[in-house]
Amino acid sequence: MFSMSRGILWGALIGFATACAAHAQTAKVIVKKDVVYGNVHGAGLLADIAYPDSKGPFPVVLSVHGGRWVGSHRSDPGEGAIDVKKWAGFGLFAMSIDYRLVGCSAPPACYQDVQCAIRWVHAHKDKYPIDADRIFLFGMSVGGHLVSLAATLGDGPFPRTGGWEKHANTIRGVISLSGPYDLEKLSWGPLWKPASGDPMTARKLASPIQHVGAMTTPLLILHSDNDGSVPIQQARDMAAALEKAKARHRLVVFEKKGHMRITDDVIRESRAFIEELSKQSNKN
Repeated sequence: MFSMSRGILWGALIGFATACAAHAQTAKVIVKKDVVYGNVHGAGLLADIAYPDSKGPFPVVLSVHGGRWVGSHRSDPGEGAIDVKKWAGFGLFAMSIDYRLVGCSAPPACYQDVQCAIRWVHAHKDKYPIDADRIFLFGMSVGGHLVSLAATLGDGPFPRTGGWEKHANTIRGVISLSGPYDLEKLSWGPLWKPASGDPMTARKLASPIQHVGAMTTPLLILHSDNDGSVPIQQARDMAAALEKAKARHRLVVFEKKGHMRITDDVIRESRAFIEELSKQSNKN
């Protein structure tokens, strides 16, 4: 768990985030649509970005949507994509990406695209007001799976694709909302099926819980106790694995929210997490 006095610190940070919300929402932001963050097989990988119209640099929140790897898009709030303009109003460089879906490109293409997006952020830290030491990933459902895999596996055995291959892929923290962590125990886990090789081996490799260690990137796990798509036990098992490894994490369980999307509570928890880790980065 986080090493600071979590009850006092977390309450203070959430209170700070709430108090600043009205002011943040009035801040002028710059929005850019259809930004090409990568290129695969001649096709562009697209993102929307937004950031405050001031000097910066700003912490980054990179959003990865849900949709069971087979559907949805970067501006779909129903699958957990953030509103980049809204999040930029919180004083963040906000980015929401599309990625290759498994109906067209077999896994791990979607994960390789997430890694490409992270490298794009590093590669553009001088073009945009980006603080590359404070890159946070946010994902809902399978987006939570993909960002948690980034926290635990990094590149892994997968080759870099899409561009920016020589740039860093380091991240400061990960927020997973309603995410799965063990594809072998997930009813719809078989949707993760590579073009070749043993699918069971592939699902094990793609399970964040398999790669937890002491150096795992700090994780905020947000989940509802009655999630019918991704059972709460997935989140509890992941938190237990992180606890055993002494990896920094926080598990927040909500009551009766189903397969939870972004809510005001989710935003408050996420902003407090970003604020805490950002302050610690500034001290280092």
